[in-house]
Amino acid sequence: MNVLENEIIRHCAPTLAGLKTGNLFSYPYRGDSELRQQVSYWNDLLNKRGVMLKILKQNERRALIYVYRQKRLVKDLSCPRVQSFLKEIGYQTNDLQACLTYLSARVCNSASFPHEIGLFLSYPFEDVEGFIRHAGKNEKQCGCWKVYCNAEEKNELFNRYNKCTRIYCQRFRTGSSILRLTVG
Repeated sequence: MNVLENEIIRHCAPTLAGLKTGNLFSYPYRGDSELRQQVSYWNDLLNKRGVMLKILKQNERRALIYVYRQKRLVKDLSCPRVQSFLKEIGYQTNDLQACLTYLSARVCNSASFPHEIGLFLSYPFEDVEGFIRHAGKNEKQCGCWKVYCNAEEKNELFNRYNKCTRIYCQRFRTGSSILRLTVG
């Protein structure tokens, strides 16, 4: 079993299932060329199903890997409120690759995650906005992210994500391949 494959299943099942636009995880690796080969290998397989992998940040032995569905991300970022917000902080919203490059630069140059990263991970705009407005405090609920409105609805969503992850991990352990588990 490939270690990266296992991590993709554990951390990105909702994206593989088509429930979310993207997931993010930290991945320990041994060498730069090995990491690049693995990411390239999984991109070759998963791109056919609409799933992409991108290294957002890398240090000596850990990489921050973003796994996303490109079509969903384009749709998410085309929302007028999202576009306006991202433009205000320097994103070129008419070019997805430029957005991802800029996000990567902001992640690399920041001590903490830039708040807009939630918009790349299917977090609702109102929760990203609420997190910024309240400086990460006074949330109504904390699950996959801090919730500032519609807590009951978000709780149901968190339950769906968690159930998906449990099912995908169990199916992977019993022999289902990542390709079989990835909705196309």
